[in-house]
Amino acid sequence: MESSQPFHEYLSQKRKIIEQALEQCLPAKVTPPLLFEAMRYSVFAGGKRLRPIMLLMTAEMLGRDCQTVAFAGAALEMVHTYSLIHDDLPAMDNDDLRRGRPTNHKVYGEAMAILAGDALLTMAFQVMSEPYYTSSFEPQAILAATQELALAAGAEGMVGGQVFDMQAEGKLITQEQLEAIHRNKTGKMLSAAVRIGAMLSGATEQQLDVMSAYGDHVGLAFQIVDDVLDLEGTAEELGKNPTSDLQHEKATYPALYGLDESKSMVRELTSRAKQSLRMFGDRAEYFLQLADFMAARTH
Repeated sequence: MESSQPFHEYLSQKRKIIEQALEQCLPAKVTPPLLFEAMRYSVFAGGKRLRPIMLLMTAEMLGRDCQTVAFAGAALEMVHTYSLIHDDLPAMDNDDLRRGRPTNHKVYGEAMAILAGDALLTMAFQVMSEPYYTSSFEPQAILAATQELALAAGAEGMVGGQVFDMQAEGKLITQEQLEAIHRNKTGKMLSAAVRIGAMLSGATEQQLDVMSAYGDHVGLAFQIVDDVLDLEGTAEELGKNPTSDLQHEKATYPALYGLDESKSMVRELTSRAKQSLRMFGDRAEYFLQLADFMAARTH
């Protein structure tokens, strides 16, 4: 890992690798054209690409050429994008703006938005099982990584978290319930990013445990920052309408603890995330900077 390279340049380099992989996995001229247009509209709407970048970073830190795992990063981003398309639907959060432009259903209609999300989710697993990408990996590693993605995205992860989130709207809940919502709704996919990168790189059990701890801490911190930004951010900064959580009476950390305590929790989780990587020494430098970057982000 080229630790002498400035962090923002490093992120930009990794983002380009993911963009190329997404273009390869999701070409424009495919039938039915309107469906692929809708899929690409949301996939290539911008975004930080943090989840796939974390996957590439993990592979690189563990000694694997990160280009070889870019297909898995693309699959991860497809699942993330599908979740955003469905989150924005009238039946869910009913948002009109995402990443600075109209949400998918505002452009293509609700039915096509649902189908675009469905197609992205299933295409992610098509990519994860495509021999063109996976032939150089041990079958067991591909199976473990694919299962990890399914668990993180499904009823025991992101979708389950969304259900808990919906059920908690307008209610007083405990700290444990709130943490369960956030760890499932957002944290599981961020943790899966580093775990999949580790699995595809032949990580030891100890290395996998360490990366899991890092992912858990930054995953929860990430969602708390989202809660704070929903109150303090602007539409221009966020690329979406602020105070959406407040309007929907969502269960959030600021609602339960206030802004100052929420920010303190982010600092504590970020510190724990960085401490968890001590065994990697200097090799983890970019991960330390990433934790700070995620905690200080404004969108």
